[in-house]
Amino acid sequence: MTWVGLVAVAGVACLVLGGVLAAARRVDRGIVAQGAGMLALGVAGLAVLIDGTPVGSGFRSAVDPAFGLDALSGFFLVVLCVVALPALAFARDGLREAPRAPALAALTAGFLLAMAGLVAARDVTTFLACWELMTLLPASAILVARQDAEVRGAVFVYLAVTHLGGVGVWVALLVLAREGALSGVPLAPGGLQALVAVAALVGFGTKAGVVPLHVWLPRAHPVAPSHVSALMSGVMIKLALYGLVRVLFEWSADVPLWVGLVLLAVGALSALAGVLYALVQHELKRLLAFHSIENVGIIVLGLGASLVLAARGEATWSALAFAAALLHTLNHAVFKAALFLGAGAFGHAVGGLELDKLGGLLRRMPWTGGGFLVAAMAIAGVPPLNGFASEWLTLQALVHVPLTQDDALSIAGAVAAVALAATAALAVFCFVKVVGLVLLGEPRRPECAQAQEPPAGMRLAVVGLAGLCVGLGAAAAAIVPRLAELGPGEAAIEPGVALHAPGTGSLPSLGLVVALSLVVTVLWRARRSPRAAAAPAWACGQPSAPALAWTSAGFTKPLRLVLEAVLRPRREVVVESRGGVVQELAYHAEVPHLFDTHLYEPVTRVAGRGARRARRLQSGSLRAYLVYLLALVVVMLALASAGALG
Repeated sequence: MTWVGLVAVAGVACLVLGGVLAAARRVDRGIVAQGAGMLALGVAGLAVLIDGTPVGSGFRSAVDPAFGLDALSGFFLVVLCVVALPALAFARDGLREAPRAPALAALTAGFLLAMAGLVAARDVTTFLACWELMTLLPASAILVARQDAEVRGAVFVYLAVTHLGGVGVWVALLVLAREGALSGVPLAPGGLQALVAVAALVGFGTKAGVVPLHVWLPRAHPVAPSHVSALMSGVMIKLALYGLVRVLFEWSADVPLWVGLVLLAVGALSALAGVLYALVQHELKRLLAFHSIENVGIIVLGLGASLVLAARGEATWSALAFAAALLHTLNHAVFKAALFLGAGAFGHAVGGLELDKLGGLLRRMPWTGGGFLVAAMAIAGVPPLNGFASEWLTLQALVHVPLTQDDALSIAGAVAAVALAATAALAVFCFVKVVGLVLLGEPRRPECAQAQEPPAGMRLAVVGLAGLCVGLGAAAAAIVPRLAELGPGEAAIEPGVALHAPGTGSLPSLGLVVALSLVVTVLWRARRSPRAAAAPAWACGQPSAPALAWTSAGFTKPLRLVLEAVLRPRREVVVESRGGVVQELAYHAEVPHLFDTHLYEPVTRVAGRGARRARRLQSGSLRAYLVYLLALVVVMLALASAGALG
């Protein structure tokens, strides 16, 4: 066994030890052991990613448990490590006041083991076992942390939707194993490949949270403990895309063009729907959950562009689109983990995350607020941070899709590029709102005015991830060439200080960081010697009061009016009057989730009616059950005599 394999085994052993220690009520030591294990696994993954030499077993179609690592697995192990270490540092301080801290810490260890096992699995049984554990363990952690009716309902929806959609994962993997595709002979084009592609899109797409299979995500992520939310949004939904990449890019040969077009359509819909519904949310963690849907859509756009460009013979741009998808996978993991952990720190300090009841937290929590601000700019695609680099490269790839003689393909590529551009603009709009309502302005309640920085581990987690947002933005030109080598085509791109894409301009990522750092330094030094005295904000001649401050609904009202036909907001005005004189006026407005009201609620009602009718078969009568068995035997004999059973 090589040293990389030994380091990986040591990492797994530390994770197991950490779970055992946590279950034995030694929570601090258990979390430290888990951190050591994740660090070891991250080192092993990075070594395999850089060197490119596989470790352990290769993929096999036989039903024999096996583990190994290749470059793609190494990349996703690095993503897991980058999120897990800050999440564990946050949990070490955040769980000290939790009533069920040992159980939560032990379940966290199991969750990390399941995700690491998924990317290292080299046979279908191990993959599917880790896949199911990756679903069940965070659900258990959520229920251990909270048991109220709202949380139980959210977990029920999460488990129901992901398991129903997960049937597609089982179908795709079992068919591929039966056909020997996991052993190095990709599945040839045909009806069976189309079945596998559809099953994989549904199964992996459900866990990734693509629209319209996303209904569980904005319910489950907000109610999870903050470090679990960071792991679910930063890593778990990306591992669903890892499975999709394996099926479409490695285990299937010559994937047809329609699969790429479907990915473009699903990605554009997910990106736009995610950011639009995020804009109208009033609770911070639910807003962040919808932004996870948006960013998964951006990643899917990159994967779809890669397949389309590969089908058109554009090998270089196919590889670059694939690299853009992987880069955004890493970038989103970093800034979304920072945002969820920052939200958890705010909730720890003030006791709630309603946007209209926050404000002024940057002045009172400068380290946590500053890290949250950097992550917010990164997710909004502000240069030179990491989110801008991956979105820029994705947009360049989408722009190259229409450069073909096929009119329909040109239209699809142009629509996808416009959708990404609109998504980027709306994301900036959304996080201007978030920063203004959460970090800036005056405190809107006493708890915000008295807020203090959380313990050191929680601060360090947010600040460290914010620093990574800057570092990854500067290093994008050095990272993309290696990621492009993992894609379906060939891209002759040399690492450097600027990212050069053929046929377009370059992205001087490091130069942007240096230039903007100098500008910020100059402005900061100028700010330290103010020439004007502080004065209260102008409020149209009235005394400044929290009631006059901007609200979340007020900030997005112009957009809701423009998109009223799409969002279909509901408004209710209640006027109370006595003696013909208005005494009180109440206004309530909400934007319903149309995928719930127009898709899932009708389906649920039909399923409920069907279940109630099916219950009549369970009469409790032994005679009825014997009749059922006799009828089944008769049907099976008839099928056997007709040769239908082979």
